[in-house]
Amino acid sequence: MNPATKPSETEQPAAHLRLVSDRAGGAAAGITLSGVSKTYRSRDGDVPSLRPLDFHINEGEFFVVVGPSGCGKSTLLKMISGLLAPSTGEILVEGEQVTKPHGNVGIVFQNALLLPWRNILSNVMLPIDMKKLPRGEYLPRAKALLKLVGLEGFEKKLPWQLSGGMQQRASICRALVHDPKIMLMDEPFGALDAMTREKMNVELMRIQRETGKTVLLITHSIPEAVFLADRVLVMTERPGAIAAIYDVPLPRPRSLDAMADPAFTELVQRIRKHFFTQSALD
Repeated sequence: MNPATKPSETEQPAAHLRLVSDRAGGAAAGITLSGVSKTYRSRDGDVPSLRPLDFHINEGEFFVVVGPSGCGKSTLLKMISGLLAPSTGEILVEGEQVTKPHGNVGIVFQNALLLPWRNILSNVMLPIDMKKLPRGEYLPRAKALLKLVGLEGFEKKLPWQLSGGMQQRASICRALVHDPKIMLMDEPFGALDAMTREKMNVELMRIQRETGKTVLLITHSIPEAVFLADRVLVMTERPGAIAAIYDVPLPRPRSLDAMADPAFTELVQRIRKHFFTQSALD
C-alpha cells in the first residue's frame, strides 16, 4: 500500500447534500437515507438534532459514524433501527422503508444490558424467545456464536460472573443469534478500559469478516473509527450534518499494527481537523 494514497472525501457545503459513494451498490441492498432529519418537539420550542442526511451503506460494509457528543449520532442509529421516527425523509433497509423496528437488524448498545437472572446462553437466546421462534432451530446457532467469540464453557454463568468485555461479547452474540443481515452498534465499547476496548475492536472485525454482516457503528473516537471502518462518515456539531465521508485505505484483515501505518495517522489527523476548534474527541 502506498502511504501517500489520499482517502477519498466528500465535503458538504450546504445543509442538504445528496451523497452517492463511488462504492454504492444496488439500492435494494444495505441501508439508504434520503433527506432524513430529526427535530425534537418540546414546550420550549423545536430542538433540531439532525439536518437532512443522504448517504448509502453498502451490503457487507463496515461503516462508522464519528462526531462530537450531542451531534445526533445515537438519534441517527435509533431512526435506522426503527425505534425513532424521522421528522423528514425516508430510510430504506434492504429495500424496505423503515416504519417500525426491523426484523433483519441486530442492535448492540454501549452497555451489555444482560438480564441478571438469566445465564449467558439464555441471554443470547432472548431475541428467539421474544420473537417466539423455534428454540431447537436457533440453540445450536447460539452455542456456535458463543464459541466464535471465545465464550464456550461460559453458557451457564450469570452475567456478574463475566468481565465487562465478556459481557459485551455475549451481547454481540445476542444481536446476531436471529441471523440479521445488519448490525447497528452504538458506542459498544465505550464503557470498557482502553486495553479491553482494543481487543474488542479486533474481535469485532473478526466477527464481521467471518459473518459477512453489514455493520453501522457509532463512536466519538477517531482512531477507533479509522481502525474499524471501510468508510468513515464525519458529523458536524449539533444539529448534525455530514462534514465528509472518507474511504479508509488500510488492507484487511487488520491488526493493531495498522495504527502505526502512515495512512492511518494521516487519516486520523485529517478527520481531527474537522474539530480543531474543540477539545479532542477521544
